[in-house]
Amino acid sequence: MGQAAKVTGARRAWVLQLFKTLHRTRQQVFKNDTKALEAARIKINEEFKSNKSETSPKKIEELIKIGSDVELLLRTSVIQGIHTDHNTLKLVPRKELLVENVPYCDAPTQKQ
Repeated sequence: MGQAAKVTGARRAWVLQLFKTLHRTRQQVFKNDTKALEAARIKINEEFKSNKSETSPKKIEELIKIGSDVELLLRTSVIQGIHTDHNTLKLVPRKELLVENVPYCDAPTQKQ
């Protein structure tokens, strides 16, 4: 097997891993929300399918970076909301999003 084939195989493995990770994250983030789960599934599949024939290593690296950034954003920034009343939305943060608050410091100390 030549060097080019090894690189392509490694890149292919990265793309497949990213695809699986995005779908797992989608399932966690949009748990119990069938509309959001389906919309996210369709969008992920469309994006991967539309770039399936990409052969440029640089472009593939860029797409992997974008996909990784999207996964991170979904995992760390999206909170589900449930309509409980006419004008009320109940937020349902996942356990991993609940972090200790860091107190605001109006006058930060300067490093000497």
